[in-house]
Amino acid sequence: MELTEDKIIEEIENRSEKINKFGVKEIGLFGSYRKREYQEESDIDILVQFKEGEKTFDNYMGLKFFLEDLFDKEVDLVIKEALKDHLKDEILRSTNYAARV
Repeated sequence: MELTEDKIIEEIENRSEKINKFGVKEIGLFGSYRKREYQEESDIDILVQFKEGEKTFDNYMGLKFFLEDLFDKEVDLVIKEALKDHLKDEILRSTNYAARV
C-alpha cells in the first residue's frame, strides 16, 4: 500500500470501530505525511486525544502497535495534552483529523 495523507486518514476511518476500543476521542495526522514532505524512512506522526479516563498505558501502546501493524511503519503517537508549548499551535493548526472515530 502506498501511503499518502489521504490513504492514512482513510485507513484510520475504515478502522474506527477497532480504534474506538482503545478509548480514542480524536485522532489525526500531522508532520511529514501531512506536509507531503515524507521520505521512505519517515515515520507517521499521529496526534491522539483519549476519552476521559481512557488515557492508559495499555490503550496508548495498543493503539501504537495497531497503527504500526496497519501501516507497516513506525508511528510517533503523540498525546494532545502532552504537546510542548513551543510546538502546540503549529501542530494543532496543521493536523488533519479523521472524520470518523
